[in-house]
Amino acid sequence: MMYQCAAAAASGRRVAVKKAGRKRQRIAIDIHCHVLTPEAETLTLPHFTLDKAPAAFFATAQTREINRRQAIDRHEHLTSVTRRLADMDRLGIDIQAISPAPPQYYYWTEPELGRQTARLINDRLAEVVAGHPDRFVALGTVPLQQTELAVAELERCVRELGFRGIEIGGNVAGEELATERLRPFFAKAQELGILLFLHPLGYTEGKRLSEHYFNNVIGNPLDSTVAVGHLIFGGVLERYPRLKICVAHGGGYLPAYAGRMDHAHAARGDCRVHIRKKPSSYLRKLYFDTVVFDPAQLENLVRLYGADHILLGSDYPYDMAEDDPVGFVQSVEKLKAAERQAILRGNAAKLLKIK
Repeated sequence: MMYQCAAAAASGRRVAVKKAGRKRQRIAIDIHCHVLTPEAETLTLPHFTLDKAPAAFFATAQTREINRRQAIDRHEHLTSVTRRLADMDRLGIDIQAISPAPPQYYYWTEPELGRQTARLINDRLAEVVAGHPDRFVALGTVPLQQTELAVAELERCVRELGFRGIEIGGNVAGEELATERLRPFFAKAQELGILLFLHPLGYTEGKRLSEHYFNNVIGNPLDSTVAVGHLIFGGVLERYPRLKICVAHGGGYLPAYAGRMDHAHAARGDCRVHIRKKPSSYLRKLYFDTVVFDPAQLENLVRLYGADHILLGSDYPYDMAEDDPVGFVQSVEKLKAAERQAILRGNAAKLLKIK
């Protein structure tokens, strides 16, 4: 049930930023790091069955056992602020934009239970931020399975708790984000000017992805690819042009293969039902994190979409995380100093309203 992964491995690219008697350097803002709220997990456990979690359902017995052990190993990282701060200092991360562990969307629950769990999780995130307002900002969660409740919790997150954004999944228990009923949620997000952080949780049609942890390795970026495709072709980005959306894991596969969308849009009427402009023109309005692992791929994202649309991310504290996010960005030799600074801090500071 939990997003179960192991600790980030040690790396030769570590950046030391805190020394006795010296002021901590302000180096980087991490857009992609998760917090677990055990109370919410306990509340939903009596209602959970394996089929409600594609990432666990489409998995081998070996993967489930590895994940079970890793959930225990990662519990401190996901719940202890003291441990988190120490890791941030070791990694050169000045500020984390903390968001729920992805299984804690709980879109599969009944709406009222979804509302209760969202409030528990958001209150926990607010507690962490209140304890260290110079080190954390929050991206909350809302019960997207019921639009009115989602909009109400979104407003509470922003107006009462001071959150800078909301984390959303790539689908709502199998329902696409472009469904008409969710338009009021996107309208309110645009009105409030907050960031939506799109983070997947495996692929819902994962029959071919059960082995080799493929429903994370392949399925997570695939789910983001399909989700963004629906947001574009379904007209959500057309209707709400000022939406601010950052897509995890470098945006999935779509940013690297957008030309196929444009060709289909020109060739076929069924690809022009809701949008007038080239699909890639909407894609260029989105933001992507740096969790792509290959410097050449990050360089390509910058070339295609601009350094001003790339945000530092780590996926802390999981084994699918970039173990040295700052060093990874610094390893891209073709980046100019201003581009590197924008990716490490400037873009996130602007989107999250961090001074």
